[in-house]
Amino acid sequence: MKQSIYLDNAATTRIDGRVIEAMFPFLNDYYGNASSLHQIGTTVKDQIVKSRNQIAQFLKCESDEIIFTASGTEANNFAIKGVAFANRSKGNHIIVSSVEHDCVLNTCKWLETQGFFVTYLPVDNQGFIDLEFLKRCINPKTILVSIMHVNNEIGTIQPISEIAKICKEKNIYFHSDACQSFGKITVDIQNIDLLTINSHKIYGPKGVGALVVKKNTNIAPLLHGGGQEFGLRSSTENIAGIVGFAKAVQLCFSEMEGEFDRVSSLQKS
Repeated sequence: MKQSIYLDNAATTRIDGRVIEAMFPFLNDYYGNASSLHQIGTTVKDQIVKSRNQIAQFLKCESDEIIFTASGTEANNFAIKGVAFANRSKGNHIIVSSVEHDCVLNTCKWLETQGFFVTYLPVDNQGFIDLEFLKRCINPKTILVSIMHVNNEIGTIQPISEIAKICKEKNIYFHSDACQSFGKITVDIQNIDLLTINSHKIYGPKGVGALVVKKNTNIAPLLHGGGQEFGLRSSTENIAGIVGFAKAVQLCFSEMEGEFDRVSSLQKS
């Protein structure tokens, strides 16, 4: 059989065996609904709390600021649409870079049909936005800036800490899609209002992600229903996925330095 070499980890990674092991009991034995009051239900509810606490520890945020979603795409849609509609009385202008992931660009194109105005920042030949131009684009009706941390195609690492400071000074929300950076490099979320992360790019399962929503962020739910995730994301929780996500986060952060060196050596060989 011909051996293949997989070079598409930026799109998705193989699930780590230790992640599968952590997930298995919640696919087999603990299969209850976290909203149920019986023993299996309360057991899995406790596991969601534990997983949320584990991820919050590595992000250095409050555990109730983490809202689990089904993907990074959903989290990005939630962040942008949620802030847009919740703050429409304050303004209708959004700023993004022209090289965001399609889920951000297509969300913004749809919002333009709903009465919002979007500025698409150009980038230089290395993929960076111009911070001075960003400042000039902000106006009294601007309610949100969304700039990804690491570009999923060319790897540009945007200065999100500096962007966050600009937004904070102007009293507007800043969202960053960190799906490509989380678990690989340090992400400082001190001044970031909303941060998107996901599981399947860090050796975790597909079908689970999260949006970090900092306290006092005015955001409307994307999904309505049973009131899960603090009323911000109704849907029966993907327990096994959440457990696998938390395990993948734990492994990534404990092995980040060694993994960085390992991948660097592969690049040079």
